[in-house]
Amino acid sequence: MASSGEEPRSGSPGRAGAGTEAAADAAQLDTAEDFEVLEEEEEEEDEDDLSELPPLEDVGRPAAPPREDAQPPERVGGDAAGDPQEWLDVLGNGLLKKKTLVPGQGVESRPQKGQDVTIRLKATLEDGTVVEEDPALTFTLGDCDVLQALDLCVQLLEMGETALIVSDAKYCYGAQGRSPEIPPNASLTLEVELLAARDAPDLELLSGKEKIQLANRKRERGNFFYQQADYVLAINSYDIALRIVGSSSKVDFSPDEEAELLDVKVKCLNNLAASQLKLDHFKAALKSCNLVLEHQPGNIKALFRKGKVLAQQGEYREAIPILKAALKLEPSNKTIHAELSKLVKKHADQRNVETEMYRKMLGNPSTASTPRKCKDKLPWSIPWKWLFGATAIALGGVALSVVIAARN
Repeated sequence: MASSGEEPRSGSPGRAGAGTEAAADAAQLDTAEDFEVLEEEEEEEDEDDLSELPPLEDVGRPAAPPREDAQPPERVGGDAAGDPQEWLDVLGNGLLKKKTLVPGQGVESRPQKGQDVTIRLKATLEDGTVVEEDPALTFTLGDCDVLQALDLCVQLLEMGETALIVSDAKYCYGAQGRSPEIPPNASLTLEVELLAARDAPDLELLSGKEKIQLANRKRERGNFFYQQADYVLAINSYDIALRIVGSSSKVDFSPDEEAELLDVKVKCLNNLAASQLKLDHFKAALKSCNLVLEHQPGNIKALFRKGKVLAQQGEYREAIPILKAALKLEPSNKTIHAELSKLVKKHADQRNVETEMYRKMLGNPSTASTPRKCKDKLPWSIPWKWLFGATAIALGGVALSVVIAARN
């Protein structure tokens, strides 16, 4: 597991990932606990509801090209169950298969999502190289704490069952692999035995230290998914961590524990905003940034990302003062300097376009052309003496008409 002060590193299957070195200024804003690099972004429903996002098994890394000669082994680790069991195509796409080696205690003994399960695990490459062995791996089923291949298949195991799982790289370590043991796009064969299943601990009864540790595990899992470009899964992990931090408690926490829980919350919200930005969920990302700034108004990462969100929406006038505030906190940061300069230019261009549009609307398309002078004299340019004369004639005619009418 990655500690709060170092890059996430390799560990048990699906529990860690290797990060890359960022630029110097970006690294100052994005340490391991809040890793999203402040760099040029590539050209994040209800913000807390992931139901409309793609299914977990369909998100993230591209699948490795299928090998024509690759076939699931028919007999691995002996035939303790008698006749070989049929392979179960778990997802119906041929990329994740399960076969029972040793039967369990019946369907009713299968674990439920949300329970903490313990398994014995042995993972091998296609050539038989063992890359992972764990006699007692414990995780929360359905929380994406481990490889998707395990999360999807363990819920199909009966208590005491030993099964063989053959998984495409898509549900393991994908295109990046896990250096140095697992190469990119590597399929894995997992031998799994379900040892135990129990209800997850009651969050209300966790001590401050236990709640902090649990929330950090979920956050670090989100970091792994982010580095694998699985932004939906990263959001899922950060959301779980935030629910843990925000859960009610029947236990009193010390001031230090309260401060550490707040620190975990801020880190999760910052990384949540980074993931939402990657998915163009601007409304959700803006909400995450604002939640950070409610607790820490001078949080430079949240200020930067809020400015980025507003800029992505074309709100340059609102984004510029926010980035100026971030730059004031760290005047030497080149990343913020570059972003602010870019936004100032875009804002100027936007104002020029708007000004030209208004000129056209008012019938004056360009200030460069000289206004055409009207050659015809206006009616009020007639000499005043002519006007008075015409008025006198008209009044005289009216008076004569009145006299004639009176005589008649």
